[in-house]
Amino acid sequence: MKPLKTFTIPFVGLKLGSHHFEYEIEQAFFEHFEYEDFNNVNVLVNVVLEKKTTLLELHFKISGFVNINCDLTNEPYNQNIKNEFDLVVKFGDEFNDEHVDILIIPHGTYEINIQQYIYELIVLSVPIKRIHPGVEDGTLQSDILEKLDELSPRLNEEKEIKDEDIDPRWNTLKKLLTDK
Repeated sequence: MKPLKTFTIPFVGLKLGSHHFEYEIEQAFFEHFEYEDFNNVNVLVNVVLEKKTTLLELHFKISGFVNINCDLTNEPYNQNIKNEFDLVVKFGDEFNDEHVDILIIPHGTYEINIQQYIYELIVLSVPIKRIHPGVEDGTLQSDILEKLDELSPRLNEEKEIKDEDIDPRWNTLKKLLTDK
């Protein structure tokens, strides 16, 4: 996958200290990754890069919403997301991203691309079980919900079975229980 230039930070020309970067993530960003679970995206990403003499510290902070489909009703809704992530970038002999929050890049590297970290942070901020808020509070009117309600087993309502509907062989077996 070709890296997007917008998310490449050339850190060589930056002075030591704190540097702020801000990105607005929209649906096109996820189309680049061929991720189709989101209907619409509006997320603001704030990145604070703390440049030190031997390493870089990146602090990601996201907030916004993603429009996704409910797992129960398939109705689209806006899911608010908010998350933070810290990444330490060190310099070493070869590239190594085995650790979750430590990235080792080769000496002589002059820029870092953060698009993968932003992508993962947003995708992992969405809850595993996606339930429309209208389902939880009972305000959503949906054909699917009505059908689910119709087909769900009734625990509280016991159907009265008349004695005439019972097979006579069962009555004989019931006598065995009472004849002790």
